[in-house]
Amino acid sequence: MRLKLDLQFFAGAEEKTEKATPKKRQDEREKGKVAKSQDVNTAFLLFFCFMILFVYGSFMKDHMTALYQHTFTEYIHWEVTIDSVNQVMMEVFIEVATILAPVMITAIIAGLAANFTQIGFLFTTEPLKFDLKKIDPIQGTKKVFSIRALVELLKSLLKIVLIGVITFFVIWIYKDDMMMLAFKNAENAIGFFGEVTIMMGIAAAIALLFLSVFDYVYQKYDFEKNIKMSKKDIKDEHKNMEGDPLIKSKRKERQREMATRRMMSEVPSADVVITNPTHYAIAVKYDEAEATAPFIVAKGADQIALKIKDTAKANDVVTVENKSLARALYDTIEIGDVIPEAFYKAVAEILAYVYRLEKKI
Repeated sequence: MRLKLDLQFFAGAEEKTEKATPKKRQDEREKGKVAKSQDVNTAFLLFFCFMILFVYGSFMKDHMTALYQHTFTEYIHWEVTIDSVNQVMMEVFIEVATILAPVMITAIIAGLAANFTQIGFLFTTEPLKFDLKKIDPIQGTKKVFSIRALVELLKSLLKIVLIGVITFFVIWIYKDDMMMLAFKNAENAIGFFGEVTIMMGIAAAIALLFLSVFDYVYQKYDFEKNIKMSKKDIKDEHKNMEGDPLIKSKRKERQREMATRRMMSEVPSADVVITNPTHYAIAVKYDEAEATAPFIVAKGADQIALKIKDTAKANDVVTVENKSLARALYDTIEIGDVIPEAFYKAVAEILAYVYRLEKKI
């Protein structure tokens, strides 16, 4: 009985019940695993492509007609040579590129916009790497008979039914016009079919866009469920982060930056800054209410020393050069410590000089 309870306890401990940590989310994102609905991409692509066809349809028709006419009025009379074939191929390529360019550019922009709307900017080659797990037949079978596969099947059936209804409805609206096509010329008939097709496409795209909102919500829910962590996972991640030299170095660097900012904020309150001109700077303050002897409010070497001197100069704090004293204070005293008795006389003389100087000013 005790063994059974222990097994239940450990099994429960491994259950993934906790929300993913920011690090886990970042790791998954770097692998290309994000909450994303393919239906959003499809809806954006269809909608904008059909809209560009609606706007540039006449432009494309005119260029296609011109290409057709040019082919049977000019190219048909050319002598077949290598140069003439090359010229024909180049001119036709340029014309076709001109016709398709608006649609292709719109499709690229729509695809980028759909992805950026869902996941922001993300570039990773991780999904392209070869992985044997992707061709594992057992895992593949599990995916086929999973809840996700059932949801995808129902979603596909719903899209088919919805688009079928929309197509039937649009055709029903234009049924009378279709009956009169026999009395129209070819150009008008093609224009009519183009208009109906674009109407179907835009209506279907709007319907897919509506469905894609619900699909995105489901994909988000499914993604969050899949990246959940157990309490043990969170503890292990925390331990790994604590032991990561890069994390430690960044933490220490932030701590040093914070300490330096706090220290620099104390420099304006100092009575004097004792310097070794090019290497050390020690900011000393004497306040009977805080300590019985002068104490160090800031100290630094090299670049920090330059910052201390610049801050002192900006706040009218007197700077006194004393190479040996500055080096000795830097090596033996920490920030916040009072001056040892061995340095009383030297520091007192400097403070007396500063006080006399300030009275003269």
